[in-house]
Amino acid sequence: MGDFLLWSRRAEDLSGERLARAVCDVAERQGFIARRLSPLVGMITWGPRPPKVSRIGPWTLFGDVFDRRRPVFPSIDDRDPRAYDAKMMARIWGRYVGVLLDPSGAATAVLRDPSGAREAVYWTAHGLTFVASDVPDGLVTSVAPDWRISNERLSAAIRNPLALSACLLLDGPVALLPGEMRDLVAEETIPLWSPADHVHRRDLTSLSTPDAADHLRAAVAEAVDGLASAAEGVGAEISGGLDSSIVAAALHPRHKVRLWLNASGPGPAADESAFVAALEKQLDIDVTRFNRRAAALDRDALEAAPQRLRPSLAALDGDFDQEWAIRCSSAGVDALFTGKGGDGMLIQPAAARVFTDLWRLKGWRALCSRDLVRLARLNERSVWTLVSEAIRWKQPLYPASGDLNLFTPSVSPSPHHPWLDDAAAWGPAKAVQVMSLLQGHGLHGPSRLTAAVDVFHPLLSQPVIEACLGLTTPQLTLGRRDRALARLAFRDRLPPEVLQRRSKGELTAYFGRMIADGLPDLRPWLLDGRLAALGVIDRRSAEAALTRDALIRCGDYPDILLAAMFEGWVRAWDNRLQV
Repeated sequence: MGDFLLWSRRAEDLSGERLARAVCDVAERQGFIARRLSPLVGMITWGPRPPKVSRIGPWTLFGDVFDRRRPVFPSIDDRDPRAYDAKMMARIWGRYVGVLLDPSGAATAVLRDPSGAREAVYWTAHGLTFVASDVPDGLVTSVAPDWRISNERLSAAIRNPLALSACLLLDGPVALLPGEMRDLVAEETIPLWSPADHVHRRDLTSLSTPDAADHLRAAVAEAVDGLASAAEGVGAEISGGLDSSIVAAALHPRHKVRLWLNASGPGPAADESAFVAALEKQLDIDVTRFNRRAAALDRDALEAAPQRLRPSLAALDGDFDQEWAIRCSSAGVDALFTGKGGDGMLIQPAAARVFTDLWRLKGWRALCSRDLVRLARLNERSVWTLVSEAIRWKQPLYPASGDLNLFTPSVSPSPHHPWLDDAAAWGPAKAVQVMSLLQGHGLHGPSRLTAAVDVFHPLLSQPVIEACLGLTTPQLTLGRRDRALARLAFRDRLPPEVLQRRSKGELTAYFGRMIADGLPDLRPWLLDGRLAALGVIDRRSAEAALTRDALIRCGDYPDILLAAMFEGWVRAWDNRLQV
């Protein structure tokens, strides 16, 4: 979906009108679309599909908006001034940002949809209030003159990428969390939606297993049907895994799919052709296959990665994205469906912590549950070990950073995320599910593929998020295996090979080859880069890690990719802010 930048001024303040006209002039010269929403509000849009503009009551919404099939309204007094806003967010879903205009036409509030699929930031400059999903390069110095990179937040985020969801790494703009509303007049932020509102919903935790499976299947169908209605040409990724197979089963035959696409990774561990073939036969579809080529992560690839308001966790495999974009374009596809996010929302793996969730829900009665023995056997642990861990569990603030070979030791704790305030009451498996939702926000980031087509992740949409949060983790795993409820929900649509699959495609060798072949460029990129100059990277440790021998022995691929991505983001924003 395309991006937007909106500006607003007050009726009595004429000082910003000159800048507003200049923004329009620059935008039109760059081929963007400029329009006025009112005498006091204007916006520009750009990208492969400009966001739709919808009006619901006093709100103007930018993006894809769909009606909920069975909305669950929050318990809020109708006399509450935010009752309408909260109920609207329960009545609709999609990928949108909303702006509230007062009678004069000025923007007085902004909100972001609960899925986090669209960025929403706001700031003030030169008598104007800006709301945007991104800022084009040519306008940064005009509309964002005082922005600076926050070294403190940068250092924290590179050690714990979950921090990227909580705040921007720039001083100046302020990002809304998904489900938040900002009153621009009262300068107050109001959470209209949060995971805590939906965790362990009583109407869902009381469901029988068949009814819970039906509820989950209906949520997936609602998400897929809604997103498919927003596209003219639909394509779908078929990885061979359970999650993409579920999305495929929800798409076909209800929606016309122009391209079913499978990319095979190198080596036997990444070969999922048998599972793809089984799904192809089950659904009676034709899958287009191609081999995934590990292109070197060289300087061209590093500099070509798109850099927006946040570092993109999905932008470094540019050649792969380009291959997908070309194939989608050739087939007339403008929206590509994936199964990404399913691991976290549907609960994989069925780890021992699932019993700790059950313990917190039932207390000593959990000892009588068959889930205890099943989970102990699945995780090769004793029953008493699981019970002991459940009794002793305390709320984790954040997942441990681990031993990061490239980075200097953190001198400050990771920033707290408000979505984890109630994690102690949920249990560790449910807390990890919410953390996976935070990680999922990074999947909506820019890449060469998203520059060409829309990329839909229905398993990270509001209907599926709320369904999975509302059910307990023992319900989602049935106490015996990962994503067990999802397997049950789609058992009549998927082949036995996929339903019973326990393995997962392994791309470690693929990314290892990208890094190893790119070392001649990657070493100076990191060792002589901005992160090393700022002291975020320990240059000595990084120099030892960035060798072929070290890659073979240690395989610190995630740390290296993370560092390369952040380095590219810092370089890009340094250049933008210094123009």
